[in-house]
Amino acid sequence: METRDRILDAAAELMRTRGIARTTTKEIAKAAGFSEATLYKHFRDKEELLLRVLSERVPGVAQIAIAAGQGRVEDNVFRLIRGTLDFYHETFPMLASLLSEPGLMAAHHASISRRGGGPRRAVERIAAYFRAERELGRVPEHTDPHAVAALLTGACFQQAFFAYFTGGPDAERVPDDVVTALTRTLTAALGTSG
Repeated sequence: METRDRILDAAAELMRTRGIARTTTKEIAKAAGFSEATLYKHFRDKEELLLRVLSERVPGVAQIAIAAGQGRVEDNVFRLIRGTLDFYHETFPMLASLLSEPGLMAAHHASISRRGGGPRRAVERIAAYFRAERELGRVPEHTDPHAVAALLTGACFQQAFFAYFTGGPDAERVPDDVVTALTRTLTAALGTSG
């Protein structure tokens, strides 16, 4: 296994179990079996490492290849919801510790934003999908892609939060019947179900 992959695996595991705020680059390097200097040869800082963990080690919207005009819209929406829920399920334990430290959260937000990351990217990606489907006539002309994306991600965030709140870091994944209910409700509201 490559050095970079070992560092990413160690970072993902530590961030899941300890949270980003309580995980140091020194601990990540040690868990991967390297020096901290080796870690910095591959990653500028902890924020870059977190972004790579989120994009390469956490399931979610970024890993879902959905092309507008292909498959049924309802099936695509199911996959978007499942991916978004899985992303939140994995990241709540990592990011929850930031919420209790406003200074750290502000620094994290600034660093992630400078690199083009952050929660808005998922909303923008989902909105782009709905915009393309609207242009193809597969969702109604009056559909506001950004509003649909915000509703989808908001519902997923709430469901994942409830699961985390009641089950803690070992919470079960939100079940598919919830995904199906969210999918059917959203696609029926859009007028695209079936």
